[in-house]
Amino acid sequence: DQASEVQVTMMLTESCKLRGLHHRNLLPITHVCIEEGEKPMVLLPYMNWGNLKLFLRQCKLVEANNPQAISQQDLVHMAIQIACGMSYLARREVIHKDLAARNCVIDEALQVKITDNALSRDLFPMDYHCLGDNENRPVRWMALESLVNNEFSSASDVWAFGVTLWELMTLGQTPYVDIDPFEMAAYLKDGYRIAQPINCPDELFAVMACCWALDPEERPKFQQLVQCLTEFHAALGAYV
Repeated sequence: DQASEVQVTMMLTESCKLRGLHHRNLLPITHVCIEEGEKPMVLLPYMNWGNLKLFLRQCKLVEANNPQAISQQDLVHMAIQIACGMSYLARREVIHKDLAARNCVIDEALQVKITDNALSRDLFPMDYHCLGDNENRPVRWMALESLVNNEFSSASDVWAFGVTLWELMTLGQTPYVDIDPFEMAAYLKDGYRIAQPINCPDELFAVMACCWALDPEERPKFQQLVQCLTEFHAALGAYV
């Protein structure tokens, strides 16, 4: 109710980003309700376990008492679903620009769907920073070319996917939490990246690292990520 006109316009713009797109791992809006004199409402299909980032953090809270609450295989399966949704967007030449766990939702069957960022700016304000251009950006999820030159592409979405995969494996930790947002570009340019999560297999961290190549052309495509993660998921299943 306290939203400014600019915030309302931004929410409506972001909400329409996935409109008209149909994929099992996307959650576009179903309706927008606008009445004169009233704040607009955006309607989304219901996902009963809600926001993926909050879900992961809940898993971390119960992990000590129930180590089987969420398995590594489950987390990789979530990553595959996100990669599938992003592969579809890439084929449709749609750039998300803000892929992160906070912009995904999950249900009781562990089905994951990608959303826009219309609501996450309010839910997770600390994930967005203004670097002097009056626009709040998800700095810690952004590729170097996006930070420095404001260039976005499917390859910059791949970078963000690598960070999202890191979020999955850390159960919702914040990436680059000790780095000043104003120093992120220099930090990345010097070759530094977030550390390998505890208990994260080397093969999986290697996938993340490929996503963070400085040259966008050297990053994998989403379809390659789907294939790679599917093979890794099958290998995990062989040990269970």
